[in-house]
Amino acid sequence: MINITFPDGSVRAFEKGVTGYEIAKSISPRLAEEVLAIAVKPATDTTIGKGQTMDLNRPIEEDSSIFLLKWEDDEAKRVFWHSSSHLMAEALEDLYPGIKFGIGPAIENGFYYDVDLAGNQLTDADFPKIEKRMLELAREKQDYTRIDVSKAEALKHFEEKGDQYKCELISELEDGTITYYTNGHFTDLCRGPHLRNTEVIKAVKLTALAGAYWRGDETRGQLTRIYGITFPKKSMLDEYLVVLEEAKKRDHRKLGKEMELFTFSSRVGMGLPLWLPRGSVMRFELEKFLRRKQNEYGYLPVVTPHIGSKDLYVTSGHYAKYGKDSFQPIHTPQEGEEYMLKPMNCPHHCEIFRSSPRSYRDLPFRLAEFGTVYRYEQSGELHGLTRVRSFTQDDAHMFVTPDQLKEEFEKVIDLILYVFRIFNFDKYTAQVSLRDPNNKAKYIGSDENWEKAENAIIEAAAEKGLKTVVEYGEAAFYGPKLDFMVKDAIGRKWQLGTIQVDYNLPERFQLEYTAADGSKQRPVMIHRAPFGSIERFTAVLLEHTGGHLPLWLSPDQVKVLPISEKYSDFAKKVCSLLNNSDIRTSIDDRNETLGKRIREISLLRVPVLAIVGEKEVAEGTVSVRREGADAGTMKVEDFVTWLKAEMAKELA
Repeated sequence: MINITFPDGSVRAFEKGVTGYEIAKSISPRLAEEVLAIAVKPATDTTIGKGQTMDLNRPIEEDSSIFLLKWEDDEAKRVFWHSSSHLMAEALEDLYPGIKFGIGPAIENGFYYDVDLAGNQLTDADFPKIEKRMLELAREKQDYTRIDVSKAEALKHFEEKGDQYKCELISELEDGTITYYTNGHFTDLCRGPHLRNTEVIKAVKLTALAGAYWRGDETRGQLTRIYGITFPKKSMLDEYLVVLEEAKKRDHRKLGKEMELFTFSSRVGMGLPLWLPRGSVMRFELEKFLRRKQNEYGYLPVVTPHIGSKDLYVTSGHYAKYGKDSFQPIHTPQEGEEYMLKPMNCPHHCEIFRSSPRSYRDLPFRLAEFGTVYRYEQSGELHGLTRVRSFTQDDAHMFVTPDQLKEEFEKVIDLILYVFRIFNFDKYTAQVSLRDPNNKAKYIGSDENWEKAENAIIEAAAEKGLKTVVEYGEAAFYGPKLDFMVKDAIGRKWQLGTIQVDYNLPERFQLEYTAADGSKQRPVMIHRAPFGSIERFTAVLLEHTGGHLPLWLSPDQVKVLPISEKYSDFAKKVCSLLNNSDIRTSIDDRNETLGKRIREISLLRVPVLAIVGEKEVAEGTVSVRREGADAGTMKVEDFVTWLKAEMAKELA
């Protein structure tokens, strides 16, 4: 017998080899039908989190704690969508003979499969017949069967099938670690986990086609990436499609064009955003907002160059980890001299700390910079402002004593939560991103320092009462992180804001301070970026608000509209008074109807309109509209007071 511990702490004994499905069925048959997968953690495992997600049919051989995962659990959705990618592959193999398969993972919303069509043609007009075939196969209630195979067997199978992509993947795997999953007539190289069978897949929608280089390498062949999403109920798909349509309206690329905020130019280069005047105003206001708050917290502003010596990034470890995938070194006329576009601000800040002797009295030493960095993203991965090659981080680094670490970390949490409150991101989860305990070679630093850093994050998050999830393998290579995942107005998840504890860079840069007893000690470093980057934050904020920005942040806060040309002089006086009162205002006195001007201004999402006509001129007033709603008629001086009060409320 083995002991199984449930999330509520209760313990029950089961036969050794019991499956998750059998455990669920022992509680209730209905629960067994709702559960999609199981998370299992051996009793000897002291790590945080639910444990390893497994098939419901996998046997449990030792004392363990478990979580039964249902649709509402993210882990269950990943299993559901990964299984759906295999179902799609089976349908594709039926419909397109000779097709070959790359990889087919679950993603945040749905799944994709990279395929080599082997001469077949596929367009989105073919989606309905693929969806139909998937549903036909799902209704067959095909089991997902896991099979352990030797490396030789696996290579033989896929060589006979003529699938060079799977053969390449198998060649890199260790014998004794290779598994297949089979559903129906389709067999795939896969670690799993998967659903018990296909019956629970009730609704299917293929969503997009894209090109994708094999293994992300632009020198390799291009495959076709087929995206899709599935649900256990048709009603869920219907709700998702409504959200999808709303997302199209809120696409920051569309809004950025309509609102004249940013653009891209092939001559300038892919992934390099150009901020237009209106967008630059918004960007500067974001920076000003955060600078003001940083001043309250005691941050010191710094500015560092856009390039750095290659040796700087060799010292930091960035070059060893990312050098091959970064913009390549810049060679100067001086032989052997190499520089790099700055991929990170932290090495520069370490050198600022080193520039003078530091005492424990100087700590915490907080450096802040809106620093532009450059990272090479493959062209297929670029997406508006959310994936770019040049972006500006609201970066700061705090150098603290070990005793100050938790308190300083909690202050950064407070700062990030303040930012979320001001921008109405009221649904969020804090993700504790830890290193992969099974692949420690990916990370730099000692086990002792990693344990200290991970415990500091976990304790600070708990003391702040944050709702947290733990993700192993998501840490930065130099330290664990607390990543904030927000939900926008239509329920999509975005990663915004990050805090990282780092014992490693201070060691690599030999940073030290003089302690109270006169000894030399190593500081602990905290990395933080509440916005993440200006570019990504702008994109998420635009999609969250649909472009209807807070009044204080809007590039044009007020547009003055004279009803006809004869009221233009008064309109200009109103405009001048508002601008002199630090309210961003412009006038639209074009020879167009008032209705047409209002419609065109609505695309710019100007929050306040001040309309002036004969009555307003006579009385020294303006007729005010806020986001399309009548806000009344006000004296011009009262209008200024009202605007400032509205902005103050937004920032309170």
